Amino acid sequence: MAGIELRTAPADFRFPTTNQTRHCFTRYIEFHKCLSAKGESVDCQKFAKYYRSLCPAEWVERWNEQRENGNFPGPL
Repeated sequence: MAGIELRTAPADFRFPTTNQTRHCFTRYIEFHKCLSAKGESVDCQKFAKYYRSLCPAEWVERWNEQRENGNFPGPL
């Protein structure tokens, strides 16, 4: 089997505790702010990788639905 390399988001001094909920949410917001500013650029893909490695899929699905419905609780 080819060498599969697994990575997660790099350490972030803003989130020093083991509870990574806030880190997940922040990376999700950073990704969508980047999309708004730069479109589908390579720069934004790093944020997508970060939030996908940190956030449970159920949360992302719910947040995507909330964004589509216009009732997302975060600053986008």
